[in-house]
Amino acid sequence: MRVLVVEDNLTLAARIGEGLRDAGMAVDVVHDGAAALTAADGPAYDVVVLDRDLPVVHGDQVCRSLAAVDGGARILMLTAAAAVDDRVDGLELGADDYLGKPFAFQELIARVRALSRRAPSAPPVIRRGDLTVDRARHRVSRAGRVLSLTRKEFGVLEMLTAADGAVVSAEELLEHVWDANADPFSNVVSVTLTRLRRKLGTPPLIETVVGRGYRL
Repeated sequence: MRVLVVEDNLTLAARIGEGLRDAGMAVDVVHDGAAALTAADGPAYDVVVLDRDLPVVHGDQVCRSLAAVDGGARILMLTAAAAVDDRVDGLELGADDYLGKPFAFQELIARVRALSRRAPSAPPVIRRGDLTVDRARHRVSRAGRVLSLTRKEFGVLEMLTAADGAVVSAEELLEHVWDANADPFSNVVSVTLTRLRRKLGTPPLIETVVGRGYRL
């Protein structure tokens, strides 16, 4: 899952980014509304964690712009304003969920994960043959045997299972599983896939489609 965090408080932004990464997400962080709109024009995000009171371009305008994109990211709006009218305003702007500050970090993680599961193409639990990927609990099993995967291995497998047999390119995996700081010329995707294949065991589940990418 790839998340964009938009928060002008540098300390809080860093804390949110670090916490979401610790929860297994690929996270990019920006600090104003204009940077958020620029980032949203790049690789697709699953969820945007959006502070409402932003400099340069106000969070309300950012929310309207992002919500107008068909099939775009889910939006979780953050704000210090906790009145009912404020929450209603945020939702009417196009936000999918609303969380007041201060917040419990476990709740933020749970809400981000819940938003990412709203897409009809990505149910909470995906089954492909004897493989089960529980996206909600970050748990994978094959033929009843629970597998111990790293966060990146889980992210790669999650994308491949959600693709339902379609080819997923290395570039797409890099964009969605790693953050913007990942080196596009590194072999991190192929190395992760090698480890993942070893853990999944036999018969092999992941096929390399030469010149195109990978599929389950």
